[in-house]
Amino acid sequence: MENPENVTNTMNEAINNVIEKSRKIDRFLFRNLAPNVFLGTASDRYAGWIGQIYTKERYEGGISRRTKTVGGKTFVEKTLPVESVAEYFVHFPVLEIDYTFYSPLLDEDGKPTRTFHVLRRYRQHMKQNDRVILKVPRVISAQKIHRGGKYVENETYLNTEIFIQQFYEPAIEILDATLNGIIFEQEYQRKQDRVPVKEMAMDLNRFFKSIPEDTRYHIELRTEAYLSFPVFKVLEKHGVGQVLSHWTWLPSLRKQLTKAGNRVFNSGGQRIIRLMTPIGMRYKDAYAKAHPFDKLVEGMLQSEMVSEVANFMREATANGIETSILINNRAGGNAPVIARRVAEQLFEDLEPD
Repeated sequence: MENPENVTNTMNEAINNVIEKSRKIDRFLFRNLAPNVFLGTASDRYAGWIGQIYTKERYEGGISRRTKTVGGKTFVEKTLPVESVAEYFVHFPVLEIDYTFYSPLLDEDGKPTRTFHVLRRYRQHMKQNDRVILKVPRVISAQKIHRGGKYVENETYLNTEIFIQQFYEPAIEILDATLNGIIFEQEYQRKQDRVPVKEMAMDLNRFFKSIPEDTRYHIELRTEAYLSFPVFKVLEKHGVGQVLSHWTWLPSLRKQLTKAGNRVFNSGGQRIIRLMTPIGMRYKDAYAKAHPFDKLVEGMLQSEMVSEVANFMREATANGIETSILINNRAGGNAPVIARRVAEQLFEDLEPD
């Protein structure tokens, strides 16, 4: 029979652990949250996070402003300097850097672009155990590119040479061990514009067969019709992870995984979950509601999403699935507070009786 004193000590230790985790979560400290769980955000440097992630006094005089037009409306974005990433990583273990989606790291002549220089500056302010998930440029991952006010066919779609020379090799050179994941994001395809699923699978097979093998590849397909057996077979063959994305026109995260037979295709045993927008809400509407990204917006955060992610985090710990959860402001108004809600839900589920 187990010693009652040992049982009591074990219970007290568990309770104290939950209390300590709760205190850290209140201060937006998410490193070492739970085994195999890495909670982070999609992009950083938002001035709206001052007082949560960033210390006001550090960046006085260093905030820059830029205008951005979304859905015909103009917004002012306030951003912090690159060195703020050091403070970001005090709070989070992983960061998705998404500005690489808009430009390769090297131009067609092999010269470093502005994106290259910014990424190198990021690396200078990071420690060796900080983790980065990087987005592949859209000139490689997108079937169509927005040019001249309309979407046109992308002639460099799944171009092996551009991927290797202008993105992959310089990314590894800059980030070395901190590069933890590489995301290929493909835009939503309207029904009249979609290629047949088998053709999509063949294109992906050709591409992943011709690039360097790597355990960090993941693909986000925003067209539900492509979440199908021929495509999943290719992902499994090449060890490419299926990004689970909480996004406008996709089904729930759990349904996306169910379509894949609840399997982890990534050869490194990694899973990436991106919380981008409320389901059913367009980008322009989500952006307008969330701006300036300094607080949760009433009625915007979907509780089902929070519960789903907490369940995925619990499964990551129980099943040894390394899981990165990347939160965008547009999922509810303010990514740090959404992260806190998710973490609180996790520990509510784990709290001892």
